[in-house]
Amino acid sequence: MTIGPTLAPEQAARRLWDCGVIGAGPAGTMAARELARGGASVLLIDRAAFPRYKVCGGCLNPRSLRLLDRAGLGRLTADLGSVPLTRFRVAAAGRYADVPVPTGSGVSREAFDAALVRAAVAAGAAFLPITTATVLPAARATERRTLRLRHAGCDHTVDCRVVLVASGLGGKLDDSPDRDDAAPAWQPGSRVGAGVMIPSPPPGYEPHTIYMACAADGYVGAVVIEDGRIDMAAALDPLAVKRAGGPGDLSATILDQAGFPPIPGLTRLPWKGTPHLTRRSPRLGGERLFVLGDAAGYVEPFTGEGMAWALAGATLVAPLALCGVRQWNPRLLVRWRAAYRETVTRRQIVCRATAAVLRHPFVTRAMIRVLGMAPWVARPVLRVMYCN
Repeated sequence: MTIGPTLAPEQAARRLWDCGVIGAGPAGTMAARELARGGASVLLIDRAAFPRYKVCGGCLNPRSLRLLDRAGLGRLTADLGSVPLTRFRVAAAGRYADVPVPTGSGVSREAFDAALVRAAVAAGAAFLPITTATVLPAARATERRTLRLRHAGCDHTVDCRVVLVASGLGGKLDDSPDRDDAAPAWQPGSRVGAGVMIPSPPPGYEPHTIYMACAADGYVGAVVIEDGRIDMAAALDPLAVKRAGGPGDLSATILDQAGFPPIPGLTRLPWKGTPHLTRRSPRLGGERLFVLGDAAGYVEPFTGEGMAWALAGATLVAPLALCGVRQWNPRLLVRWRAAYRETVTRRQIVCRATAAVLRHPFVTRAMIRVLGMAPWVARPVLRVMYCN
């Protein structure tokens, strides 16, 4: 799976870029594509080699698919062979409920993120993988921000008129004393993420279904993706992970408590973790700087909301960044904060409330009993969280 032509850091350092984008996840890559389509010269940077695995539920909800379609990428997931998702099965304490959902897509982040990078490159962005980028302090009376790039043990500097930071949950840019780059602070009680790819679905895990097992110590989700593997992701209490001996052991226990079929060898698979999931960024930008995606703040997602937030933020910030390239004005940050809070933060509140409900086993069991008898009860929440 090729990405397309990539750039060397020494080549990148020879020019002034309109936009530097740090992070090639859905937020950064969609923003890079939109900026390139708008006529900007764009340098997209990521510390990983692509394609690469990311802890993620592998679900694109209908809102994500609509955002892709509006950007001219409506065929992207189908071309990857994504699996249509039409049912949500939630279980706890041996009981489950099946809720029909508007069609989403099950697709791996390896395939999806790489496809978005290819789309950005096709639109004119330059891609620089296997490179760590740090935003340097803003210089006074200058019309640029400088990035320090580290690649293969060597440092280079690159100047950009505007920088977009989409460096994910753990992203932190250490060199700015003005704290433009402060990492999001995780919230007390936040769970950690964990995920793994299961080579083949055992009996009881069918395509087209989002599986979610809930317990007091967290929840575990699973979907069958485009190549037949199961993408499993969990939000887990960090102390419970330590008591259980690891995320695989705790996830296996939660699946068993929920009544889902066991997955042979689950605890021996190479699980990967994330930092605390629920966090808030102290700022959404700074001088010639926008922060978006998970780096702008995050809460525990359930059925593809995380990628919808990322794509929505990217489409909102791109026109503001293009304005900043032509003529920087601090009012652009005011507009970005207002747009982000209206479009992303408002929806995150619903996820935060749902996460709070699922932390109470009695309430969760009661909810599943009600949904088992009347699945339509879930429609208002699904409209806000999954569709709109």
